[in-house]
Amino acid sequence: MADLKLPSVNYIIIAGRLTQDPDLRYTPRGTAVCTMRVAVTRWFRDKDTGELKDESSFFNVIAWNKWAELSGERLKKGSAVLIEGQIRSRNWETPTGEKRYTVEIIARRMQFLDKVSSETQEEEAEPEELDIPPEEF
Repeated sequence: MADLKLPSVNYIIIAGRLTQDPDLRYTPRGTAVCTMRVAVTRWFRDKDTGELKDESSFFNVIAWNKWAELSGERLKKGSAVLIEGQIRSRNWETPTGEKRYTVEIIARRMQFLDKVSSETQEEEAEPEELDIPPEEF
């Protein structure tokens, strides 16, 4: 078993809606960072009743650099978005000594799924996909 080398794969794709307005900030060195919370709903049929039900999961997403700026400018509560990225876990200790733990998605690529309103653009836009190369943070 010692010779077994597993591939290093950490990749996730989610599509959902923002549960609140994104929070765009800048680090002391001027790097843009945007945090947002995305709700993803799964629909299924109850085996016993045949009733259609839903189940929502909520994900904290962090975007850096250009993706952070675009998210802060273009997204708002309720915006539909597709996010590709990687999962990161981190832990810390509060000032009172409590240990905290979280799992987040680091966005590497995004697609804004809402159409642009005709007030801001003459033609209705298709879902927007911007291929911005990932930057190290």
